[in-house]
Amino acid sequence: MKRALPFHLAGLLLVVSLSLFFSLSLRALDNEKPGFTDYCERLEQEIQGRKHGFLAGNVTYYVGGFHASWKVIEDETIGLTHPFHHDLRSRGVGRLESMLTGSEHTGTGNDYSGWEFYKDTRVLYGSVIVDGIAYAHPKPKSMRWRPDRIICEYELGGVTIREVKFIAANDAAASIITSSRPVTIEFSGNSFYHRNSVSSTATIAFDSANSAIVISEGGTVKSRPDPDGAERIGPSVYSGMTTVLSASRIVADSLITEEDGRGVQYYTFSVPCDSEGTTVSWAMHDEREKAIAGAREIISNDTTWLAARGTEMNRLLNDEIPWFRCPDEKFVDIYYYLWSLYLMYYIDVGKGWEMENHTQTAVNNFLGIHRYDAAFQIKVGAWTDDKARFAYGNVLTWKYLTENGRFRELPDGLRLLSDNKGISWHSGAYGAETSEHVLGAWQIYEHTGDIGFLKDCYEGHFRTLYQKRLGSFSMNEFEVAATLEKMATLTGNESDIAHWQKMVRRDPEHIRMMFDQRWEMNGVPDFFLAPANGMLMTNGFWAMRSPHFPKEYAKRMVDTWALGREKGFYGEFFPLAMSKQSMKSFATEVDHSFGYTPDTAYFTLDGMFRQGLVEEATSLTLNHLKHYNYREEWQIPVAPEAYRRDLTLFGDQYSNFNAGKILLYLEGLAGLRYSIPEKRLSVAPALPREWEWMEVRLPIAGKWTKIRYEGEGFEVTGSPLPVKP
Repeated sequence: MKRALPFHLAGLLLVVSLSLFFSLSLRALDNEKPGFTDYCERLEQEIQGRKHGFLAGNVTYYVGGFHASWKVIEDETIGLTHPFHHDLRSRGVGRLESMLTGSEHTGTGNDYSGWEFYKDTRVLYGSVIVDGIAYAHPKPKSMRWRPDRIICEYELGGVTIREVKFIAANDAAASIITSSRPVTIEFSGNSFYHRNSVSSTATIAFDSANSAIVISEGGTVKSRPDPDGAERIGPSVYSGMTTVLSASRIVADSLITEEDGRGVQYYTFSVPCDSEGTTVSWAMHDEREKAIAGAREIISNDTTWLAARGTEMNRLLNDEIPWFRCPDEKFVDIYYYLWSLYLMYYIDVGKGWEMENHTQTAVNNFLGIHRYDAAFQIKVGAWTDDKARFAYGNVLTWKYLTENGRFRELPDGLRLLSDNKGISWHSGAYGAETSEHVLGAWQIYEHTGDIGFLKDCYEGHFRTLYQKRLGSFSMNEFEVAATLEKMATLTGNESDIAHWQKMVRRDPEHIRMMFDQRWEMNGVPDFFLAPANGMLMTNGFWAMRSPHFPKEYAKRMVDTWALGREKGFYGEFFPLAMSKQSMKSFATEVDHSFGYTPDTAYFTLDGMFRQGLVEEATSLTLNHLKHYNYREEWQIPVAPEAYRRDLTLFGDQYSNFNAGKILLYLEGLAGLRYSIPEKRLSVAPALPREWEWMEVRLPIAGKWTKIRYEGEGFEVTGSPLPVKP
């Protein structure tokens, strides 16, 4: 016979049961966070003879060897060939002040020459002496790249040498070298002197107390700070800085220094190396003592700090970004490779116009965030977990130009910002893509609910920049004007609403007319915004990203021009930057160099997804990713700036110009949108036919949400937001 529990015990049991239920529920939410993956190890790739080495700290970078647009000019060698400091004090190699007046004064540090100044650095080039035979600057048998380190292996005279190069958290660089049996390594290098240099005032000394070679950098270079301006002579990018070199073995006994007729300082020293290992280091700073401390500290903590670098990169790739898996591993590798570059390029200077943490675009062109590239890089940042660190600055860094009145104002009132900026300079190359930044800022707000961030964007930046006229980027002005209205409301600037309403007419009839007028322009059938000169580019597709783009036009345009292989944009893969029809007429060197580009692919494919053309968008996206971002013969992901028409690789080798592809995964294939203020997660899946399943896990408001896609359906677990259309 069962007896009823006393009331107080029944109540206690209910409390315990509910507590256990809620505890298990919360634990289930917590468990949606994926398990740890060593992404640094997973992304390791053999790059010898294929790519130069690339590492990034905060304001320190490392390029191993030199490849001019994928052509090997110099192999990497033992030591530290091209570590360099780049805190955006200059766009190139010079630091002259602009001679322009008014708002187009480009500041101090703009330079239209010497962008890749690292290739003229010569820091620690090693030669190995084995049994009395010298092997000068040997090239690696193997060079393996990871986001946290470069691993080189050499076979010389029966000796195996292994080195690990990395940049530590203190922004010093080091190479840890071990040898299978004792050898001597001779290192040589010189103070900074560029092909545009005019003079050198560098000095060199040995600091015996710290066992450090100390170089005071200085000199002048030819520079061109103003667009269409004359070449002038002024201070080099490193004038006044200190370079320090050191080693874990005794340097003083073998050190030889000399100065040439130009004032360049040369140094050579030799150190033993064996299975116990030898570490050499480099550091650079405005303050001499900090440079010395940096070079010595990385030697004292070499293995610990190397491990810490890997731990931090793995933390970022595990904890800061959405998790992605699908049946085809190459697409998973591409996804994480693109994220690793995006994160590696983050910089936090904290000086002048560089007060915001932000990503950058390319080490092989010029560092810094670019106005046009930010159109998609801002939106990528919106998907990170710590948005204050990895999202806000991509928008707010542009505010410093607006606040300081550094823009070009056209006669119609349109204000344009420069393409690039640094601590105290801007590039003087103006454009209107910043209207797309408004939509990126709004997406960050939707992912955070942070009105304070929105206020920082709106007041003193967007409101000022668009005070007289709103720029347009691929027909986005209707959406941008509506977004500025919402920003004005939320930030307590209701008096601005009428201004935005008046600036852009937005009644449905007018909007439709704007699209109708541009459809089949200049007699080109089934094409949007065709130019009169016949140069059909992918930007005709980009307007599909607008919610106002007529869907019937989108379908016709994709069928005719995206899927069309005879005259359309489907080349060896999708998409050609210029249609095959136009290629017959436009065949300059530039047209051939940029045959396929990553930005155009993102904008084109994004529009197809937004128009609901799922079958076409998914098929073309996979086609693009596996051909553009995966090198089948190497079995590794790549991120080139472009492909020539003949499919040879062109431009930068680690280009964050590819960042928009990350959005094709999350917003395209996964179909994800969410809004913290509206308490809504929406999923419009576009699972490719080639895949049986796909899974994404993403951090939303501090919790990990799992979205599992199979067939035509999906399942969401652990979401702090209701799933709504």
